[in-house]
Amino acid sequence: MRRIYALYSSADAAQRAVNNLRKAGIPDDVIAICSSVPLEEYEFGQRDRATWMPWIAGGGAAAGLTTGYLLTTLTQNAWPIITGGMPIVSNWTNIIILFELTMLGAVLATVITLMIAAKLPNRRPELYDPEVAGGKILIGVSSSREGDSVERALRAAGPGSLKILP
Repeated sequence: MRRIYALYSSADAAQRAVNNLRKAGIPDDVIAICSSVPLEEYEFGQRDRATWMPWIAGGGAAAGLTTGYLLTTLTQNAWPIITGGMPIVSNWTNIIILFELTMLGAVLATVITLMIAAKLPNRRPELYDPEVAGGKILIGVSSSREGDSVERALRAAGPGSLKILP
């Protein structure tokens, strides 16, 4: 198993490399793409765009709101203070706690989802080259047994420095 990648100066050449790898039968999940800037206007920049994070954040917010409501209601009912005609549980006075726990649930759910999706804190890219920080775009394959077809696909994309690692 060899790790093969090429560094491209232009995003058009990187897109051609990704297209050539797909034509060579390489599945998307083993194609590595690394860039120092977002390239969302290109198709390869949209590859991992779909996410459940907004729904999970909404679920975390709902869980926080429910927790806040139960916390305030059960606490006020467990130790009732008679205040002369006013209700024991008043949501108007509890709204600050409800808001804060709603936001806490949303933020915690978002951070946990981000860490799981990004494979943090132990995420180490399989393919990386210091030239990526200088503006190059890395396109490669790290787990392919078809080294010759990967090399041909990367070379056919245009000028780029091809590197093969053991």
